[in-house]
Amino acid sequence: MRSLNPEEAALWARVTASITPLSRDRSTAHSPDKPSAAPISAPPQPVTAPRLVKGRVPPPRPVTAAPVRRSTIHGNLDSHWERRLKTGNVPVDRTIDLHGHSLERAYEALDAALERSVALGDRVMLLITGHHRPGEPPIQRGKIRAAVHDWLAVSRHAERIAAVRSAHRRHGGGGSLYLILRR
Repeated sequence: MRSLNPEEAALWARVTASITPLSRDRSTAHSPDKPSAAPISAPPQPVTAPRLVKGRVPPPRPVTAAPVRRSTIHGNLDSHWERRLKTGNVPVDRTIDLHGHSLERAYEALDAALERSVALGDRVMLLITGHHRPGEPPIQRGKIRAAVHDWLAVSRHAERIAAVRSAHRRHGGGGSLYLILRR
């Protein structure tokens, strides 16, 4: 365990001076009348963030007043939708196959397909990712399948995705997903 630097120690002293213990024993409780023994020094100097050497930093997302609805594996669909998805009796408006793409190219293709689907008012999109292959490296397959839920959660179209479900066997089974889009 490391010790606190002088700036951290001053900040900690200010925090501890402003609290009262939760002890019910009156003899050990801190009285707000007593001054703190810890000296308060000058405010700490701003700490600069280290510069990134590699990679791009994504732009910060704007803060919104209302919570953003995220795509989810469970919930958000009524029983009629659930029954149709479970039996595979759902018309697919758009299909996108991500086989053979690199991670970056697959993300770009998914984003472009979502943009087209939203613009055209599609309701169901079939996303073919391939089966996830669990295991430690050197197994290099299944990266797209493993990353797709994270991609959908941070997508610029995330609020338009009502639900994500595993596809029926006739539509690819475990290697495919249904994306149900909001109207």
